[in-house]
Amino acid sequence: MEGLGKIFLFNSAVVGIAVLILYEALYRLALLLPKLGIAPRFRVLCGICGAFLAHVAEIWLFAFAYYLLLQIGGSGSLGGNFDGSILDCSYFSFSNYTSLGYGDIEPFGHIRFLAGLEALTGLILIGWTASFMYIEMQKFWVAGKGRR
Repeated sequence: MEGLGKIFLFNSAVVGIAVLILYEALYRLALLLPKLGIAPRFRVLCGICGAFLAHVAEIWLFAFAYYLLLQIGGSGSLGGNFDGSILDCSYFSFSNYTSLGYGDIEPFGHIRFLAGLEALTGLILIGWTASFMYIEMQKFWVAGKGRR
């Protein structure tokens, strides 16, 4: 039971950090975007780029978490077309976070819980980003009406 408790705490910390990354990114974008002296459509583009970078950082956070768990051992494994590298961990993380799930790398053991949490976290955070960008687009496109 002690091992499961550690896995739970580790997984909770990784998810918490991922949420915090996006929260901070969207908060900073909300402050920065209105101050940019550029056309509203380019502000939206800057917002998309900022959100994209935040999601990439979150995906790499999960990739490093997988890699760490695999190096420590005792938490399960990733099997299939997997060579144990950080790049394969990031590939698995990218496909898992976006719920694309090619299926060529499969989690086994306790690491499956982190994989499931990553998919759920990605779904929620991508939805949060879409909502944020919709609100920002509403602000800029109404404010910038008539401006090209």
